[in-house]
Amino acid sequence: MTTHVRNAALLIAATALVAVGLAGCSTADTAGTAGTAGTTDTTAPSTSASSTAAAPTGKITVFAAASLQKTFTTLGEQYEAAHPGTTITFSFAGSSDLVTQIQNGAPADVFASADEANMDKLVKTDIAAGSPRDFATNVLEIAVAPGNPKGIKDLDDLTASDVQLVTCATPVPCGAATAKVEQATGVDLQPVSEEQSVTDVLGKVESGQADAGLVYVTDVEGAGGKVDGVRFDAASKAVNTYPIGVLKDASNPDLAAAFTAYVRSDAGQKVLADAGFGAP
Repeated sequence: MTTHVRNAALLIAATALVAVGLAGCSTADTAGTAGTAGTTDTTAPSTSASSTAAAPTGKITVFAAASLQKTFTTLGEQYEAAHPGTTITFSFAGSSDLVTQIQNGAPADVFASADEANMDKLVKTDIAAGSPRDFATNVLEIAVAPGNPKGIKDLDDLTASDVQLVTCATPVPCGAATAKVEQATGVDLQPVSEEQSVTDVLGKVESGQADAGLVYVTDVEGAGGKVDGVRFDAASKAVNTYPIGVLKDASNPDLAAAFTAYVRSDAGQKVLADAGFGAP
């Protein structure tokens, strides 16, 4: 009987030990699982946040100054190639004309101006979203026929009676720059025509309708030998700064912001610098 009691007692003790062990394992497993769950809960958002967000896709329309036509066309093609599923459409004209179109409801997502004055018109009327950013500078140069048959060497030569001069109208950035140069030098220019965009001025010199025109150094650079350029010191008196910004009613603000950032990126700045633009 004593042996049976002893065996029973041993059996009860063993059972209790197993139960305690199982309880301990269960507690440890639960704690381990809870710890893992806690780690997963905190790291999962972090992993998600650290992953690269998908680049925006879709379409945008960019209104840009006429002097940006070649560079922005290149930038648009580069951006589309690097970001499949995007389409960048451009409308190029004189900055003042573009502002008028935007103010009258023309659908645009981004505006790139050839001066700060025209961009300010959209900022002050609460049409531009946020603060536009400068991305380039430009200065004037005298465009003449190849070989410079009139022998133009400086701004004063543009006042000769036998020189047919064409400039931009004053509301246009290149026209405003021309007015600043005149004021700084005291030279009174008498153009036979005032155009609404710098490309129109360049076109008249290229076609022979004018002997000379005041355009930007980038326009002469991009003319491919169709005109020669005459630089003049007073051009430094009127440096145009180019700002770019997203418009408040942009149909695709994410893509609009991404493209403006690309223009200001190293890749965008290289394209602009290669075309003759200065740094902002």
